[in-house]
Amino acid sequence: MESEIIRPGYLTAHQTARVLGISLGGVRKLVQRGQLERSGGTARQPWYAVKELI
Repeated sequence: MESEIIRPGYLTAHQTARVLGISLGGVRKLVQRGQLERSGGTARQPWYAVKELI
């Protein structure tokens, strides 16, 4: 379930996965490898900065 309120310039994990064309598991792997950094949200519903994806 996606967060209802998110700051402009940030994406949920689901949105990030869609933008990158990967699964949620793929997003988690990128975070574990240090290739993507969480920019807010909570442990269960992290946000990712759009500028990190470009």
